Amino acid sequence: MTDGDGRGPSTLVNEPTPELTRAAELIRDVPDFPEAGVLFRDVTPLLADAAAFGAVIGAMARPASGADVVVGVEARGFLLGAAVALAAGVGMVPVRKAGKLPLVAASRDYQLEYGSATLELPAGGVHPGSRVYLVDDVLATGGTLRASCELLEQVGAVVVGLGVLLELTALGGRGALAGRPLHALMRG
Repeated sequence: MTDGDGRGPSTLVNEPTPELTRAAELIRDVPDFPEAGVLFRDVTPLLADAAAFGAVIGAMARPASGADVVVGVEARGFLLGAAVALAAGVGMVPVRKAGKLPLVAASRDYQLEYGSATLELPAGGVHPGSRVYLVDDVLATGGTLRASCELLEQVGAVVVGLGVLLELTALGGRGALAGRPLHALMRG
């Protein structure tokens, strides 16, 4: 969600189709949100464009093909994760912020760029040995995705890959993911 020194347009990692190029152009920068000095990447315009959104989901779903389930990280990861799961032909399970689930299988505390938080996994959605493809919108420092991986591994799942719409390379989040297979559609 933040970009620090790496301010600039999003660029495609692979697959420069017209629809994906349009998708990259639709990501809007919002300075000083949620606090001063943070550059927020707003994917709402991309989600509102059916052709661009469809192209993004198709590209993000390809690496998820060997998974048993897609897990989407709250909140924008839900939108992408549900669509990726549907395109990949598997179910979707949300990773939620604390206090949002009636039955919790596991929880994990982690640090954000500007605070701390807790993630929770719902009971009954991910089973020991499940092959999980984890989806989120933006990889910044890697804290949220790392905590989500640890949460899934805590219940015995195998994280077979991670998919993000946008990787903010200047923030080094890839390094926090301990060599897990990461598929970033765009970099910024």
